Amino acid sequence: MIENKVLVIAYYFPPMGLSGVQRTLKFVKYLPNYSWQPIVLTSNPRSYYAFDQTLLEEIDGKDIEIFRTPRKKSKKGEDYKQVKFPSYLTQKMGRAFLQAFLQPDTKIRWKKAALRLGSEILKKHDVKAIFATAPPFTDFLIAKELANAFQLPFIVDYRDIWVGNPFHFNITPFHKVYATNLEKEILTCADTITVTTRHLKEHILKRYKFLTQEDVVVISHGYDPEDFSFEEKIKQDPKKFTITHSGVFQDDRTPVHFLKAFSNFLELKKGAKEHSFLKLIGVMRNEHIKLVKKLKLESNVNVTGYLSHKDAVKNLMDSDLLWLMLNDTARSPGKLYEYFGAKKTLLITAPDGLMKRQAMESKAAFCTAPNDIDAITKALLELYDLWEQGKLPVPSDNFIKQFNRIELTGYLAKELSSLIDINS
Repeated sequence: MIENKVLVIAYYFPPMGLSGVQRTLKFVKYLPNYSWQPIVLTSNPRSYYAFDQTLLEEIDGKDIEIFRTPRKKSKKGEDYKQVKFPSYLTQKMGRAFLQAFLQPDTKIRWKKAALRLGSEILKKHDVKAIFATAPPFTDFLIAKELANAFQLPFIVDYRDIWVGNPFHFNITPFHKVYATNLEKEILTCADTITVTTRHLKEHILKRYKFLTQEDVVVISHGYDPEDFSFEEKIKQDPKKFTITHSGVFQDDRTPVHFLKAFSNFLELKKGAKEHSFLKLIGVMRNEHIKLVKKLKLESNVNVTGYLSHKDAVKNLMDSDLLWLMLNDTARSPGKLYEYFGAKKTLLITAPDGLMKRQAMESKAAFCTAPNDIDAITKALLELYDLWEQGKLPVPSDNFIKQFNRIELTGYLAKELSSLIDINS
């Protein structure tokens, strides 16, 4: 029986795709298991890098109301339009220009419509608390104003760093001071702060001394066990050594070093060209696709483009080795935890940090620096030998269960319930 309602504020929500929607979708999916009924307040963009209608099927039959802010009608009558992923230089320059005028981010233009719709929702529904996830950090501003207006407790959920994020641009010292004051104001008012990693928690506590350890709660990314339940067992081709990367090479992430190492591996290992295949699943930049051709890897590399989440997971299960690339310690890509859920061998090309440590804890990961072509080549040679011998390591059930999204949602429900107890 559902006892309480929570307003979930999330600019990114299905049918928008990519990794930014997964955490929120799974919370919304499983909160009813813990007597919390989500009401979603989200955007209604006409264009984005990827759309996945199948994600909404996951919450069918759960009586979850989704409210979308209105949008202008298309002259062409289009519903959703997928746009090309820009080059890193274009993305960086565009972001820097827009952030000179739009704070805390480009989605501040959504705030007015979201506040209007949010107010209508709260007048009609007996909502007990508000949960806002970011980026975009405009979501936090919306949550704060609605919480103040309706005297409700609210939780802010950090999927990434706000102030101090190396991929945000402060054109002048004024911009940084403004952003810091804005974040401080939000954190002063928020009843609870949830984050994805201990690193992010420590970053916030170090910057804002008025916060205590108890104020910031770590609820990690995870995997949904239902995503890995298939009616028919996926049968892998025993003659194919399949390596898969799933996700976007965001910001300055690049597959360049791995592709060069993969090319070297194919040349060095006898028989590898006939048996080794690399799948790159997701939105790809044109320059990366061109590099595949330049290295003459078309026969061994399959660039699938964006796939539905369901199909992407099937490809993980049909792989021998899952590759994750990261070149900073500021972010915690959710794909690592889905890799855990797939129970496959991992190859992590990343600097020392939380992601690398967690991967090593699985006892099924091989790790190198992100740009060390020789080390990546050596790792691929070793992994190929293990594949031939049938000895590739996989994470244990005991290890991966800590990242089960159903249980992780239980931690969020506990935080929501504690707000009700405090404010009752």
